[in-house]
Amino acid sequence: MTKNGKSLDKITFNRLCRLYVLALSTIAFSVIMSQVLIKNHLNIQESDSTVINIAGRQRMLSQKLTKEIVSLSRESSLENRILLKDKIKNTLQLWELSHYALQKGNDSLGLPSNNSEVVIGKFKELNISFNSIHLASKAIIKKLETKPDLTLDLFIDDLDNVKKHEGDFLMIMDQIVNQYNLEADERVSWLRRLEEWLMVLTLLILLAEFLFIFLPTAKIVRNSIEKLLLAEKEAKKMAFDADQLSIAKEVSIKELRALSHAMDETLLFARILPNGTIAHIGNKFSRLFKSTNFTATKNLSQVLSIHENEQNVIDELISKHKKTGWQGEVKATVKGGDSIWLEMAIIPFNLTKDKSEILIIASEITSRKAAQLEIERLTKKSFEEEMSQQKIISSKIIENQEKEQNRIAKDVHDGIGQMLTGLKYNLESIDISDIEKTTSKIEHLKELTTNIIKGVRTATFNLTPPELSDHGIVPAISKLSKELGKLTGKNIVFLNKTDFNQRLESLAEINIYRITQEAINNSIKYADSTHILVSLSHSENILSIVIDDNGKGFDPSKVKHVKSGDGGMGLTFMRERIKYINGRLFLNSELGKGTRVTLNIPLK
Repeated sequence: MTKNGKSLDKITFNRLCRLYVLALSTIAFSVIMSQVLIKNHLNIQESDSTVINIAGRQRMLSQKLTKEIVSLSRESSLENRILLKDKIKNTLQLWELSHYALQKGNDSLGLPSNNSEVVIGKFKELNISFNSIHLASKAIIKKLETKPDLTLDLFIDDLDNVKKHEGDFLMIMDQIVNQYNLEADERVSWLRRLEEWLMVLTLLILLAEFLFIFLPTAKIVRNSIEKLLLAEKEAKKMAFDADQLSIAKEVSIKELRALSHAMDETLLFARILPNGTIAHIGNKFSRLFKSTNFTATKNLSQVLSIHENEQNVIDELISKHKKTGWQGEVKATVKGGDSIWLEMAIIPFNLTKDKSEILIIASEITSRKAAQLEIERLTKKSFEEEMSQQKIISSKIIENQEKEQNRIAKDVHDGIGQMLTGLKYNLESIDISDIEKTTSKIEHLKELTTNIIKGVRTATFNLTPPELSDHGIVPAISKLSKELGKLTGKNIVFLNKTDFNQRLESLAEINIYRITQEAINNSIKYADSTHILVSLSHSENILSIVIDDNGKGFDPSKVKHVKSGDGGMGLTFMRERIKYINGRLFLNSELGKGTRVTLNIPLK
């Protein structure tokens, strides 16, 4: 009983009831707060839509910029050129502002600066294409502002640079937009799951407290009182045991003093205060750093090094890890300037409740560290050389793959795509009520279908044949001539004048084959020729391949101004490939008299 007449268990029970009511109120409050916080966080995610919209707009601005620059190359009117130049300038400014805002944030656009590591990596990759297009566009604007009536030749390199990097920019920008979408979805999904789990967890806690705390509380409290009485007896026994422990403590202190003396003589050992000043330093430490003057105000860092920057590093380590501990390598410098590497451990310990110190235990690893640094230097040098070589090889492979894919896509689009479109329109125009016209159109559709099949076979054959890798350039060109003759109905003849049968490097053979293939395809598609002669000859140093046709011919001086159709891009394709293998290409043609393409490739 207490002074006011209430029993101890009843008082305890009432007190626990108040505590549990408070606990339940706290849990209810936490549920409400978690909902508020989650909803606020979801509101923050609304900026994701702005980021995605502006990122998506970057693709449109890139295409618009390229389109306006290409339009500029075809515009001869000075007034229209100035208008296009202003449009390009405005588009470039908006494109540039959005590009940097997406990476660094922009309050006026509502863009945060919290990109993920994946997006940052994508932007680093994207910046290569962006910088190339940006510099080329600015160069074009600057040239036109200086002299609006410039000819195309004076900014053709900048124009080609814009077109060259547009595809890479669009592809990486699309990946960034997709990544923004993915991250936004993941954040929203995560928050929704968190909200559900918090709600479920809170309800479970409430139910558990009701079932397992409130109901059995009375019984537990009564049992606890009985246990407290028993604990009183045990406490007396523990007091006696504490006296025995005190005696054992004195013995331990003596043993620790002996151990400390042994550590002073055998280990690099020191005790310091949390502020870094020395409390005690071992004899071996003193001998290694050639110093015996350790005052109570001297820092350990001043003993370990004579250089201020090294002292700052040691002080920072001690300050940062004085409560958590640390183990690692530290560079020190003794008097005289000799460098020493230490493997050092920082160990915090409490002497009393209010007083703490830090143990410093170290071992010298100077020789091992020197060997390790030399190994790292050699490894890094080898790795950098290997990565540089790999980047060169990868860029060449990607470049050739992209060009080959563009060529195949052009063949399909210009040939098979147009014929399929014609087939679709003819099918849609059939009126089954008019038997005569329907019969005529079916005959036309049969002919058109035959042409489509030939086009598909031609496009399929245009892929690298096995003869090229197995037997070399001569069997491959011979097979190419025969198969294209069969597929197109043209008279295509291959003639090996000097019985050339040497094998060349694989990349050289692939490029020679592709150039020859492009020249024959141009004669078939654009020249209206009936006969094509492919002749091959060689000398000691030069391999020469000539492709002649009896087609309608053209004016070669106009081809360099053509950017689509009639072989313009095909000629660019051939010139890039011949340049890659250090060869030369000559084009001779005359209207109504056919065309000759000559390839000269060095053999040594």
